[in-house]
Amino acid sequence: MTAAPSGTIGDLPLLRDAAREAGLIAMQYFGNSPQVWMKGGTSPVSEADHAADAYLRGTLLAARPDYGWLSEETVDDPARLSARRTFVVDPIDGTRGFLEGQRTWCVSVAVVEEGRTLAGVLECPAMDETYWALPGQGAFRNGKRIGVRTLGDKAEISGLKQLIDLMPAGWQKRLVRAPYSPSLAYRLAMIANGTLDATVVKPNAHDWDIAAADLILREAGGQLLDPHGRAPLYAGEVTRHGALAAGSGELLAVLVDVIAGLDA
Repeated sequence: MTAAPSGTIGDLPLLRDAAREAGLIAMQYFGNSPQVWMKGGTSPVSEADHAADAYLRGTLLAARPDYGWLSEETVDDPARLSARRTFVVDPIDGTRGFLEGQRTWCVSVAVVEEGRTLAGVLECPAMDETYWALPGQGAFRNGKRIGVRTLGDKAEISGLKQLIDLMPAGWQKRLVRAPYSPSLAYRLAMIANGTLDATVVKPNAHDWDIAAADLILREAGGQLLDPHGRAPLYAGEVTRHGALAAGSGELLAVLVDVIAGLDA
């Protein structure tokens, strides 16, 4: 086990405490018909998202005023690009599912430096689950170390509806479609926790959707990769990503080939 980068061990308790409180704030609205608006005409945002975001921003930046801030629910300020480290936050990842009463939504918080996640936390209060990770220190769910599962004769996969049809014939017989979770962060946590084998991420995922979960998955023995087999970078000028594949082993390698074909 390698040492975590200097300073990030101190950030982890801060992230965990803040995410836990933000989760409690969101739970006050869960199942209680919060007010909802539409962003861009298609994406819902609720008063729960705004309340959790306001708490996280106030708490985290008060503790680390020199850090940058990047959140789904805050207007982006380019001044963050001059910060050494940046908080990357989604106050409720899976808002659509949250509003529909589904439990698999998360508060996602991460610290990023030079494009890489140095500390990541997913607080999933409706599931009574908390995930966290530091580089080289492993990934944990509710205090217990987790890891991706070994691929068996069958593999559960979540993502694009046509995904199985795009796989090589030998793989098509092995793959089983898993129930879909609107929270991308939670789907990645499921792979890290060994309850899902893989997923493919449609283009246009943002940093705040995946920065925390990426580290948790990597520390659990998996990877999140682009069509070139590269890990995403975060908190740069561009915060949107193309197609991505998540998983481990030979299945991940095949999925990277599949999304490379989609990207061509």
